[in-house]
Amino acid sequence: MIDKEALKALVSAEIDRRADEIVAISDHVMRHPETGYREVRTAAFVAGHFARLGLPYQEKLALTGVKARMSGGAAGPTVALMGELDSLVSAAHPFADPVTGAAHACGHNAMIGSMLGAAFGLRPVMEHLAGDVVLFAVPAEEGIELEYRLGLRERGEIEFIQGKPELIRLGEFDDVDLAMITHTTDDTEPWLANPGSSTIGALKKLVAFRGRSAHAGGWPWEGVNALKAATLAMTGMDLQRETFRDSDNVRIHWNVTKGGEAVSAVPDDVRLDIMVRANRVEAMLDASAKVDRALRAGALALGAAVEITTMSGVLPMQIDPNLRELVRANQETLFGADRVGPPGHSTAGTDVGDLGHIMPVCQPLATGVTSAPHTEFYHVTDHVTAAVNPAKFMALTVVDLLYGDAAEARRVIEEARPSKITKDEYLALRRAQDTHEHFDGGLKAS
Repeated sequence: MIDKEALKALVSAEIDRRADEIVAISDHVMRHPETGYREVRTAAFVAGHFARLGLPYQEKLALTGVKARMSGGAAGPTVALMGELDSLVSAAHPFADPVTGAAHACGHNAMIGSMLGAAFGLRPVMEHLAGDVVLFAVPAEEGIELEYRLGLRERGEIEFIQGKPELIRLGEFDDVDLAMITHTTDDTEPWLANPGSSTIGALKKLVAFRGRSAHAGGWPWEGVNALKAATLAMTGMDLQRETFRDSDNVRIHWNVTKGGEAVSAVPDDVRLDIMVRANRVEAMLDASAKVDRALRAGALALGAAVEITTMSGVLPMQIDPNLRELVRANQETLFGADRVGPPGHSTAGTDVGDLGHIMPVCQPLATGVTSAPHTEFYHVTDHVTAAVNPAKFMALTVVDLLYGDAAEARRVIEEARPSKITKDEYLALRRAQDTHEHFDGGLKAS
C-alpha cells in the first residue's frame, strides 16, 4: 500500500497541475450567476465537468442539484464534498447579471471551483482509499426570493425553501456519512483559511397586513391603514430586544416590500419579509413567537388583519470537532500555523447546519475576496486562495478519513453519533416550523 503522505503529495501535485482550470471554473461561475432553484446553466456546467471526469452522476435533484460519485478501492464510509450553485441578487454588483440582477456576492462560485478541484486531485488515487466520495453541487442555499419559492411549494415542486433540507427530504443524503464544504469569508482576516466556525439558525416570514383603502386627504377615517399597523408591529418587534439572552445571538430584521399604492390613498395592502435568527432552535422559536405577537398587536391596534406565513429556513450549525481538527492540521501543513485562523462563531446562517443535525459536517473558511459578504462590493479576487487552496485541504482531509480501512472516518462518525438525530426526527423538526396564520384584528367588524 502506498504511504499516506506520499498519497497526499500526489493529490496536491495534481491539484497544482490543474490550478489554472480550477481558477477558470470559479471565475466562470462568478460571471454567470443564477439564484436558487433556477441554477440551470450552472448545473449543466458542473455536470459537464463530471462527464469529463468519467463519473456517473444524477441531475435535477431538488430541481437543479447535480450529484456524482467516485468509488474507492474498498468498501467504506462516504464523504460528501459540496459546492453551492446559487447566487444572491445585487444589481449594482460588478458581475451582476444585467437582466436578473443575480450576483455571486457570497462567493459560492469558489465553492464550485474547490469541489471540482478536490475531485481533480482525488480521482487518480481513489483506488487507494476505502470508501466513496460524493461530489454534490447543491441548489438554493440563500434564503431569498421567498414568494417564488412558495410558488414552487404550492405547485408541489419542492417542500422546503432551501436546498439541503429539500435534498435531505428526498433521500439524496441517505448514502452520505459525513460532509464538507468551504465558504469564503470577508477580507478583514489576516489568514488564508480557517477550519470552521459555528453559525446561527434562521426562520423566514412573509407577512401581509390588510386594511381598507380610502382618500387619505378627504376621508381617511373611512380607511384602515395597513402601513400604520405594520409600523406599530415593527416597533413592537424592535422593543423585544431586551427579552433575548445575549448568549442566544438573536437577530430580527425585516424589509417592507410593499408599502401601499399611492401616497394620497390610505394603504390597504402592506407586505413585510422578516428573518428571525438565533444560535439555538429553542431561542429561535421563542423569538419567532414574540414576533408573531407583535404582528398581531399591530393589526389589533389599527383594526387591520394580518397573514403570517412562517417558513423553516436554516438550523444552527455546530462544526464536528474531529473533522475540524483534521482540516486544521492539513491547513497548517499547507500554509503554516500563522496563516490559519482560529475557529469561532458567526451570526450568519447556512443550511449546512441542517445537514449537521444528522451527520458530522465541517465548513472551513477561506479568504481571497474583497469587502464583506452579501454586499455589492463582495466578490472573489484571488481564486487561488478562495478555490484552489480549499480544494487541497478538503482533498487531503478526505485522504485522512478514507486511507487504509477508513479508520478516521469511522471514528468521526462513531464519536458524533450521540449528538445526531434521525432523518425522520429532523424532518419533523423542520415541518413544525412551517405555519400559516390569519389574524383578524377587527377589519371585518369595522
